[in-house]
Amino acid sequence: MSDVQQIETHGRSLRVSVDPEPEQEGRPALWPSVGEYPIYDPFLYTTMTTDDERNQRFRAALSQLAPDRRILDIGTGQDLLWARESVQAGARHAVAVEVIEDAFHKAAANLPALTPQDRITLLLGESTSLHFAPRADVCVAEIIGSLAGAEGAAAVLADARSRHLEPGGLVIPHRAVTLAAAVRLSDLLPEQPVAFAGASLPYLQSIFDWHRGPFDVRLRVENPSADALLSEGAPVEVLDFNGDLRTEQRTATRLVISRPGSMDGVLTWLNLWCLPDEEPLDALHMKTNWATIYLPLFDSPVPVDPGDILELSFAASLSDDGVHPDYQLDAVLHTADGQQHHGSLESPHHGGAFRARAIYRALFPAS
Repeated sequence: MSDVQQIETHGRSLRVSVDPEPEQEGRPALWPSVGEYPIYDPFLYTTMTTDDERNQRFRAALSQLAPDRRILDIGTGQDLLWARESVQAGARHAVAVEVIEDAFHKAAANLPALTPQDRITLLLGESTSLHFAPRADVCVAEIIGSLAGAEGAAAVLADARSRHLEPGGLVIPHRAVTLAAAVRLSDLLPEQPVAFAGASLPYLQSIFDWHRGPFDVRLRVENPSADALLSEGAPVEVLDFNGDLRTEQRTATRLVISRPGSMDGVLTWLNLWCLPDEEPLDALHMKTNWATIYLPLFDSPVPVDPGDILELSFAASLSDDGVHPDYQLDAVLHTADGQQHHGSLESPHHGGAFRARAIYRALFPAS
């Protein structure tokens, strides 16, 4: 049974369903997806800087690619993490770019303590608007979302390749893929209410404050059980940062139901390669700050059996800010009894509807 708490945003009071149990290590938890919004705080930065699965891959790539090269670090954060790591790996110089003013000022305060600080230049602004010379040899950017492209990596890194990198310059990470599998949301949160974690409420409010009002946020599921998946995962979004990098794309895939149950949406998760031939980071099966994202397709769960087919169309198109993608999902579930169940979802980065789906009406109950 969930509790109901209130948050205030732009003069509006919102009721929110909240899990009364505190978060515990390894216990599933429901959060809003936060990475695609400029609301980073010390806690969020710490979760990234202490992410061993992520950091070992980025460090291995920098140790191979940074020595004696010029590095561009996009989204450097308050700790100038990859600019600092690049210099330690032997880079000649690193340009570190940060768009969030608070993080930039903290980074500027941290810069004098770095040795040698004269090998790092810190800039405030969007990399897509800044101009500087000379061009870099390698761009490192940890602007990958739990949905691979959600933080604008495709548009930002396509621009970096065009304007900020030397011909033949390389990007770290090398590749990011979003996979999707059929699920039922309640199976991802077994023996607990479908409700936001209490610790997530300040971030939910910060997103709404940034947006100047509520909207149907993407739903981040931490620590889901892989046993809840009703199908194998299949790629639905592919970002080849050193290859054919597309800022907009549409994929069509068929998910074959592999065990009986009920489904109401898909669970997505990240696979990430920093170097072409390494084992990818898998956000579903490894402990990492990237989590899974649940995307609802049907307001009521639909019974499924092995052999049923979910035909899924997954599209990413740039929002009106020219950086962050909006996602559109269309699905047809073919069941063994010959029925077809149609589902769809519009998941914009911003400006979308509020309480448009049954799951959001449950998470934000009316007064």
